[in-house]
Amino acid sequence: MINTFEEYQEEAVKLRMSTKRFRERNPDVNDEVIKMVALSYDGLGLGEAGEVQGKIKKIIRDAGGVITPEATEEIKKELGDVLWYVASMCDNLGITLKDVASGNIEKLRDRNKRGVLEGSGDNR
Repeated sequence: MINTFEEYQEEAVKLRMSTKRFRERNPDVNDEVIKMVALSYDGLGLGEAGEVQGKIKKIIRDAGGVITPEATEEIKKELGDVLWYVASMCDNLGITLKDVASGNIEKLRDRNKRGVLEGSGDNR
C-alpha cells in the first residue's frame, strides 16, 4: 500500500524504462543528452492524459453521461499511468512529487486569495 508521494515516486522509479539500452546503442552520447532522452520519453508518456479524455468521451457518447463504477475504475487506471510518467519526470529533473504537489497548492491558494483562481495564464 502506498501512503505518500515519496513512497509512490520511489516505487514508480524502480519500474520505469531504463536508459541503459539507449546508452548501450549510443555509447558516445553524453549524460545531458541521455537525461534529455529520458525527459522526452516521460513527456511523450504524458499523452496518457488523452486516454483519460477518451474514457470520459465514451461515458458521454456511450453511457449518456452516467459514470459507472466500471468507468471510474478505468479512468483511475489511466490516471495512474499519467502519475507514473509524472513521477519519472520528477525524478529525472531531481524534484519530488511532493514538491510539485505542494507548489501547485501554494499557487492555487495564492490565486484564490487574490480572487483570480478562474481565468487563464499563470500571472493572474
